[in-house]
Amino acid sequence: AINLFGSERRMCMALGVETLEEPGRRLRALLELPAGGLGVGEVLSRLHALSRFRPRRVRTAPCKEVVERDPDLTELPVITAWPEDGGPFISLPLVFSRSPAGGPPNVGMYRMQLYDRTTTGMHWHIHKHGAAHLDDAAGRGERLPVAVALGGDPALIYAATAPLPDGIPEVAFAGFLRNRPVELVEAETIPGLLVPAAADFVLEGYVDPAERRVEGPYGDHTGYYSLAEPYPVFHCTCITRRRDPLYPTIIVGPPPMEDDWLGRATERIFLPLIQLQLPEIVDIHLPFEGVFHNLVLVSVRKRYPGHARKVIHALWGLGQMQFAKCIVVVDGDVDVQDVGQVAFRVANNVDWRRDVTVVEGPLDALDHASPQPRFGGKIGIDATRKLPEEGHPRPWPGDLVQEAAVVERVRAAWERAGLPPLP
Repeated sequence: AINLFGSERRMCMALGVETLEEPGRRLRALLELPAGGLGVGEVLSRLHALSRFRPRRVRTAPCKEVVERDPDLTELPVITAWPEDGGPFISLPLVFSRSPAGGPPNVGMYRMQLYDRTTTGMHWHIHKHGAAHLDDAAGRGERLPVAVALGGDPALIYAATAPLPDGIPEVAFAGFLRNRPVELVEAETIPGLLVPAAADFVLEGYVDPAERRVEGPYGDHTGYYSLAEPYPVFHCTCITRRRDPLYPTIIVGPPPMEDDWLGRATERIFLPLIQLQLPEIVDIHLPFEGVFHNLVLVSVRKRYPGHARKVIHALWGLGQMQFAKCIVVVDGDVDVQDVGQVAFRVANNVDWRRDVTVVEGPLDALDHASPQPRFGGKIGIDATRKLPEEGHPRPWPGDLVQEAAVVERVRAAWERAGLPPLP
């Protein structure tokens, strides 16, 4: 199965919603506190609503209809997408792990290069929870048990990519998206590790903290090949599956590609969550050309000097926003979904000595422009109207906006002339 998420409509179908804004509105309604606070009844009601999304454990599951204790990963239809890829890659894996020190399990999506019948790469970046679990295992001198689910509910596939705050399990978030709990079953050979009952395949095994193997190159969502580098190795010791499974995959590359719609869903779903922390934000847009983390466009209701800079620094402090290479802030009446409008404000509203903030900080591991891996420069641009206190003593000019009556007369005359519709 491929192209499951290949358009906004398909993304909505995958999540069972009419619009991508719908889950965000539900999320805000669940988390937002009314001005007068919550009464006991409302608190109990919200706790009950949250409890409905907790995963449900089951004893039997479709993902265990067939058990293969002598696994052969080369029987999976794993594809090589780009000419210089280091080999075939499993590109939609849901990787389940838990720290041996305790705590909740993690579900993440990390590509896996297929090496042979029983081993793959495990592309855990240092920032990821899976890498933290492996560090915990290394500190104890232990292997880390890992299960990899393929297929199943697309809402859970999306949830594994979502930038969730620490402490919110991906399976619970998938339950929230679906408005019903995700069913989990204990892995066949890993006691205590739960996997999605509806998965098509589950690959069970371990990662040895002491082992590394060269992984890559890989044609990535950045539109460039990520370089060949040493990464941990996953050893598959058992495969469970449905009798008639579907193998899911995705091809990433120069935008627009299928994965861009996963990013679009994140933009719309998590906007209300960001607005709860930064209520001055009107809208956020992550253009496809920015490949998720390189360009963030933000509109704000500006109220005081330095307000745009405050928003820039606050966003850099929010979860995966820390990787944003360029944040552009415009006034609240600018439609950030229209990149041309934002470019117009940047070209006309910015003094390049006064309105630019350049800092150093964490970058995505796939960023190839920084001199050092995972650390480098980023820029914040204030393209809002400037106040006198911000070093602009001259009057700020007003925008050119035609009177509504004139626009309507022109539109009516245009239609009478039988010309093509105006935008």
